[in-house]
Amino acid sequence: MAQLKDDCFAFGGELMPLADALAILSDRVRPVAEPETVSLRHAAGRILAEDIIADCDVPPHDNSAVDGYAVYFDDLDPDGGTRLKVSGRIAAGHPLGHPAEKGEAFRIFTGAPMPVGTDGTKASGPDTVFMEEDCEEDGDSVILPAGLNRGSNRRNTGEDIEKGSVVVKAGRRLRAQEVGVAASVGRSEVAVYRPLKAAVFSTGDEVRDPGRDAPEGCIYDANRYAVIALLEGLGADVTDLGILEDDTKAIAGALKDAASGHDLLVTSGGVSAGEEDHVRDAVESLGKIHFWRLAIKPGRPIALGQVGDVAFLGLPGNPVAAMVTFMVIGRPLVLLMSGMAEVTRTCFPVEAGFDYKKKPGRREWARVKLESNGDGRPVAMKYHSSGAGILTSMVEADGLVELPEDTEALEKGAIVNFLPFNEVTGR
Repeated sequence: MAQLKDDCFAFGGELMPLADALAILSDRVRPVAEPETVSLRHAAGRILAEDIIADCDVPPHDNSAVDGYAVYFDDLDPDGGTRLKVSGRIAAGHPLGHPAEKGEAFRIFTGAPMPVGTDGTKASGPDTVFMEEDCEEDGDSVILPAGLNRGSNRRNTGEDIEKGSVVVKAGRRLRAQEVGVAASVGRSEVAVYRPLKAAVFSTGDEVRDPGRDAPEGCIYDANRYAVIALLEGLGADVTDLGILEDDTKAIAGALKDAASGHDLLVTSGGVSAGEEDHVRDAVESLGKIHFWRLAIKPGRPIALGQVGDVAFLGLPGNPVAAMVTFMVIGRPLVLLMSGMAEVTRTCFPVEAGFDYKKKPGRREWARVKLESNGDGRPVAMKYHSSGAGILTSMVEADGLVELPEDTEALEKGAIVNFLPFNEVTGR
């Protein structure tokens, strides 16, 4: 199992801007998952570990784009309709079988190969196709209207993909589009990175699993389930290791055991500097913690470090903060370790439907729902509560409005950057 260098996340500052944190990830994190070969049938959602190079042209031959009649353009009367004898029928997968004589038309169907000319080459054969609905059949002849341009309704060899070209670059997650392109050049197997192996813990004596009793003072564990869903949405192979008690020695033992079989360890809670924040001490006893006190809200107390040479991500304990910090830090970390080449998030400009004040020097995210204004444009409406523990806000919201560090006040009607949840959740 390939692993990370022990200084991968090193940072000497106090409060790190988000942009700097992302730059460190981009510069220093490399894939730790090894490539494996899978059938194209099971490649969707996986990250490509090789360039896919076309072994053939697409389309592999000149062909008709419509059902109709293939003709020589030079046989057409430029001033009126043209009558030509229909001398053959060409269906997809069934070439004409002999050269096409000039002065004749050939019934042809979508995808069927264009016939060759009298010298045996397609370049010298019929070059134009009329759509059947524009033509008039008359016995063994067809009447073709005037006005069609040379080469109409003809697809040329390699006009989509040229043999030898790179059709999908390594580092892309394979969607239906990429799978289809790979199939179109004849690939039945592709090299992809194996899924990243992640282990997930929750911490806290007050945390209980759903379905069990929750005595007074206890809460059900929302974080672990949400984080597992986020990881799996990014293609990770997740091991659920349950809830860790608030004991440094026990946490250290569990992390050490998990590190031997995983690429990434993820916890929530216990990474700040309080007396009951045992995770930080446990990690430092096994390796290093490069404590990123990020200049963000929600989620300032996020830790990134290593247990030996296995990556460690410590998320905040508040559920909204845990989810948001995973979306902005955990997501690029997971994708880069998984072999993804491009992890940039796409934000969309929308109108703000609310006023907002914030401290300068930190990046903030407001949970919003998109509504339509009077002229049909989307307007971002802020959820009524900004608390980091209000998990229902993540259900009611469509995404986040991102407010940069230099923003101090936002006025209703301003254009803001909207980050939809599907950009950062993988689902």
